[in-house]
Amino acid sequence: MSIHWPIIRQLLKNPGRTRVVDDKRSYSGIELLVAALHVASIIDARCTTRTVGVLTPTGAGFPIVALAAWMCGKVVVPLNYLLKKEELQYVIDDCETDIVFTAKALLDAMGYTPVATSIVKLDEIEFSGVPSPRIPATADDADLAVLLYTSGTSGKPKGVMLSHGNLTSNINQILEHVDFGPSDIMLGVLPQFHSFGMTVLTLLPLTCGPKVVYTARFLPPRLMKLIKAHKPTAFIAIPSMYNALLSVKDASAEDFASFRFIVSGGEPLPAAIIDRFKERFGKTLNEGYGLTETAPVTNWCRPFEQRLHSVGPPLPGVIERIVDLNTGEEVPQGDEGEVQMSGPNIMQGYFKLPEESAKAFTADGFFRSGDIGRFDADGHLYITGRLKEMLIIGGENVFPREIEEVLNKHPSIHASGVIGITDPMRGEQPAAFVELNEGHTFDEQVLKTWCRESLAGYKVPATIVKLEQLPRNPTGKIMRRELKKMV
Repeated sequence: MSIHWPIIRQLLKNPGRTRVVDDKRSYSGIELLVAALHVASIIDARCTTRTVGVLTPTGAGFPIVALAAWMCGKVVVPLNYLLKKEELQYVIDDCETDIVFTAKALLDAMGYTPVATSIVKLDEIEFSGVPSPRIPATADDADLAVLLYTSGTSGKPKGVMLSHGNLTSNINQILEHVDFGPSDIMLGVLPQFHSFGMTVLTLLPLTCGPKVVYTARFLPPRLMKLIKAHKPTAFIAIPSMYNALLSVKDASAEDFASFRFIVSGGEPLPAAIIDRFKERFGKTLNEGYGLTETAPVTNWCRPFEQRLHSVGPPLPGVIERIVDLNTGEEVPQGDEGEVQMSGPNIMQGYFKLPEESAKAFTADGFFRSGDIGRFDADGHLYITGRLKEMLIIGGENVFPREIEEVLNKHPSIHASGVIGITDPMRGEQPAAFVELNEGHTFDEQVLKTWCRESLAGYKVPATIVKLEQLPRNPTGKIMRRELKKMV
């Protein structure tokens, strides 16, 4: 089923009701639909490619452009504005789009304009008048809806191919698991280029009726003002955001009384934050789990089934198993192994990467999550580690190799190894260990500046340590597990 047809029906069901509030203004259902029709006319006139790039701050701009693109039969490519210029340009070139919708204020904040045949600034579009009528395109379950880029093991982002069926299935799975409806008010601050921000905080409320309140920047005082003003019933964020909310002096338990769901995802939730949130605001934080490749939600711990460090049971239609890392055989209940899953929400593969797509699945069609976990006796999943050498920094996936490749290009560096260290605000931060070329001196600040020139800010190592010799195995591979022992 087309992802956009249920959204269109929901917007027309009660066209005058406010559906989206962002930092600029509020939008009724009919206003969103009319704006999407205007954008669709621009896509018709200026886009000749299969894909449409969306480079917008969190707000109404993303759903307007996405809806317009789907009505035109196009594939939506959410673009990460936190990437460095070269990284973002790689994504635009790789997805083969000739049009990017953005906003002037965002480009000003970024300090540059990416290269594409057409750069369309939403804040410069004249939305007045009656848009050209159209019959929206239809799509089958297998038709590609979104290319969502995530960090690749080679250091280059890779496009996760999510079909109309993947996204529709995940929304239906969530709605079968929890009872969202028109009476709910969702609070959204996660970026919409992030899978949770796109599916759970954008497509889900547009499909089932809640109003959603967006703010483009995570500023705890600003967020508390929105909570006091709108009395949301649901908030989904990452642990570091909940930790930051605890620092707002005038926040009280009364402010959080309206919430039915307060969900944490993207990275492990420390017990200390759970305890402090419960003590101060009287609300229990529940964890969820998912990956970009799973559209994204696979597990959700609901308030009545809270258990520490559990991400909850699988959603309806998601089949999960824990397998031995060496044999690939399913392990007994309670034992740890790799989490593998199947279901209608699992991606179609990686864009233009057939070998990586094949490696992502087992012979019998299960997706390899790369995460280590276990099930308890009631079928609740606990994520206990990561098979992949991936860092999760403020909810964003970062591979050590990406940082190492930048460090290794510096004239003074012979080799480097990057690991994650615990950070109370962002979950993890990268830490680098370097081995120098003979005759060179070590300067940590110079190396950090070097990294900033090529990497997004959150990927720059928090600390860089010089070692006379990096620990290596007999084949010469740097052993990151030995570096972890040095922290």
